[in-house]
Amino acid sequence: MMAIPYNALMGLSTQRRFLGRFGLTTCVLVTAATSPLGTASPGGCVVEPTTPDAQVPFTRHLDTGCSEAEREAYAVRAEELLAALKEGKGVDLAGVVVVGDLLLNELPLVSLNSLQDPPPELQAAFGRQELNEVRVISGPISIRDSMVRGMISAKGKEGLLIIQGPVSMTGTTFERAVDLSRTAFLGPVDFSGSVFMSEGLFIQTLFLQPARFQKTAFGTHTRFHKATFADTVTFLRSGFNGLAEFLEVTFEQDASFSQTYFKMGAGFSGSRFRGMLDFSEATFEREAFFAFTVFEGDAYFRRSTFRALANFSDAEFQGVDDFSKALFDTDPNFVRTKVSASRRTPGGLQNPVFLYAIAGAVVIFMAVFVLALRRGSQ
Repeated sequence: MMAIPYNALMGLSTQRRFLGRFGLTTCVLVTAATSPLGTASPGGCVVEPTTPDAQVPFTRHLDTGCSEAEREAYAVRAEELLAALKEGKGVDLAGVVVVGDLLLNELPLVSLNSLQDPPPELQAAFGRQELNEVRVISGPISIRDSMVRGMISAKGKEGLLIIQGPVSMTGTTFERAVDLSRTAFLGPVDFSGSVFMSEGLFIQTLFLQPARFQKTAFGTHTRFHKATFADTVTFLRSGFNGLAEFLEVTFEQDASFSQTYFKMGAGFSGSRFRGMLDFSEATFEREAFFAFTVFEGDAYFRRSTFRALANFSDAEFQGVDDFSKALFDTDPNFVRTKVSASRRTPGGLQNPVFLYAIAGAVVIFMAVFVLALRRGSQ
């Protein structure tokens, strides 16, 4: 049976989930903010001293033993994070509560000439959008095992947000919308184990290095419309509670949606998969659209379950198209679907030629075995 993130399907409240993770009574705090160092709160949270440095990221770590009241007392304000980013610092948070809206579109615009050796994919984005200025976050961003209560928005009327360092949001819950549309991630991105309670928007977003959304629970609406994944991406064992839109998305390398659960409609129409695609053991509870989708590499839908219409009309399979043991509750639509004449058949135990060879070998073995028994009995 497919493993589905419990947060995606069960009605547990956000507070219960958060307190369940941090349920002890004592706390250790590591901070590089402006709080007094080397002191302890009345509730037991110890502030460990750190060396002040203008180049050190804005840091706040709360140990797993902190109580809810202690986390509230040391809550990080979104304007503190924005101020640190404006100064060129990174962000390093763990086990904290973030309050307020983090409006990344308030970062200052800088000239394209200030960027040193932008990668070709980024230069192409500049040309397509006719950009002269962009917003830049220099340092890494890490918000792990935390609770973000306000919205995060990079959406602006003009420009592009460039995040140069790695981004890690593992195990973090986002209570309100996360809009990172028109953002270019130059480093690796990891949202594994995170929970989106509301919208997750990544429209026209560019991922230049590996992106991980493994065991991630998505909320009311998720959009990756016209996004580009230049490197590998995985949504392994993730769950989409609302609509999942991957329309006109470009996947340059391998993409995995294995054991992923789609509760509402899922749309991949117009997308292009240039590497291997893995939807094995995925479950689609509502309609799934792959119209006009191009599969340049091998596409595996082995043991996938489609509870409603699966529309592959006008799609094109140039590599292996493996639907072995897939379950369709409704007749799928493969109207005008193109299959490459030179495509390979599924390998391993799913290859018909391989199965016939095994059957033939078994027949020959049994015949030789019976003949040997007869000779031995004479």
